[in-house]
This record gives sequence, C-alpha cells and structure tokens, in this order.
Amino acid sequence: MYMDYYQICAILAIPLAGTVIGAACVFFQKREMPQEVRKSLMGFAAGVMVAASVWSLLIPSMEFCESSGAAKVVPATVGFFLGILFLLCLDHFTPHQHVDSSEPEGPQSRLSKTSKLALAVTIHNIPEGIAVGITLAGAADESAVMSMSGALALAIGIAIQNFPEGAIVSMPMRELGNSRSRSFGIGVLSGLVEPVASVITICVASLVLPVFLYLLAFGAGAMIYVVVEELIPETAQGEHSNLGTIGFAVGFALMMVLDVVLG
Repeated sequence: MYMDYYQICAILAIPLAGTVIGAACVFFQKREMPQEVRKSLMGFAAGVMVAASVWSLLIPSMEFCESSGAAKVVPATVGFFLGILFLLCLDHFTPHQHVDSSEPEGPQSRLSKTSKLALAVTIHNIPEGIAVGITLAGAADESAVMSMSGALALAIGIAIQNFPEGAIVSMPMRELGNSRSRSFGIGVLSGLVEPVASVITICVASLVLPVFLYLLAFGAGAMIYVVVEELIPETAQGEHSNLGTIGFAVGFALMMVLDVVLG
C-alpha cells in the first residue's frame, strides 16, 4: 500500500508541475504575449479539457454503471449537471476577472485586478483537480473501478494543458507591473488549488464511493463549464479565432490519444 501512496502523490504532482513550468515562462518574457499565441494556447487547453471530460470521465461513468437501459446514463447525466451548477455558483459568488476582459465578474469587492485575475484562474483549476482526484480515488479503491494508468493519462493531459495555462497567468501579471518573481509566484499559487482539490475529492470519494459514478460526471460538467463559459468565448473574440480552433483540435486529439494509449 505504501507504493500506492507514492504513486498517488507522484500523479498529484504532475499537473502542478505543468503549471510551474508554464509560469516560469515569465522569466523569459520580453514583451506582451501576442494575441495569436494566447488564442492558440486557450484553444489547446479547451480541447484537452473537452476530450478528458468525454473519454476519462463521462464514458467511464456510463461504462461502469451496472444498470441497463435508460438508467445507465442517470449517474452521468445527474453528475454532469451538478458539476455545471457547482461552477456556476463559484463563478457567481467569487469576485474575479478574466485576462481579456476589462470588467470584473461576481460580487463587488476591493480586490486588486491582479487578485481578481488570479481568482479567475483558480476557479478554472478546481474542476481539473476534482477530475484527477476522482480518477485516483477509483484506481486506489480495492474494487479498482479505474486503472492507475488511466489516472496517469488524465494527469499528464492536464499537465500539458497547464503549461500554456501557467504562462497565460504569469505573463499578464508581469504586464500589469508585477515583478517577474511575483508574477511567477501568482502563477504557481493558482495551480496549487489543483492538488488541494484532488486530495479533498479523494477523501470524499473514499467516504461515499457509491456516488463515484456521479463524481466522475461531476468533474466533467465542471470542466465543460469552464470551456464554454471562458475559454471558447475568449478564443472566438476578435481576430485570429481560427488559431483557437486549431489549438482546440490539437489539444482534443492529443488528450484522446493519451487516454486511449495509456488508459
């Protein structure tokens, strides 16, 4: 069992490592991140999240359901909408601001723009942490509902999309006048919510394993909310929206291949 704990810790660290490496790009930043690059990276992140939601979460939620007929899709459907509702509430009650927006969202607050930008990404990262946590919980359980290789594939996919995400966080922070070290620190801190959310999800899943199938779909719904609410609109606005589409296709295909090959 000790080896299992080491494996879990290692997999939990993989997505955070992607964020850290991406945030470190701020030390090499010489000018504002081009819109073409930002849209491509956002599209890529969206593609990874959609593919992970389908292959790593929604499909297993239905495949492992022992019911038949229409009842087989109940856990996936209910969990999916609960995930959407969860992120909708977070989005509504948390003051935050997206990178390409001039107006803050959520309740009014006296937080700085830097803090609101960081909170926006933190909200974004919570569902990714939930997704990794629930697959790990399934792999670590005695019934082995999920495979450890499947959890690893999801963690690697999230880490790959966290690399551009870390850069998208830290580089705009630098553009706001923060030092490179502070910008890097904010980028890293925004990613720390993922392992925290993963650990909380693992603990909850161990207590309520009967709702595991619902939690799988819950993670998918939460990630899809982020894609539809934030990533897709930001890649579609203004010029170079086609680069966001290409980035989406590359991210989707990469995550799909990872899940099939490693899962």
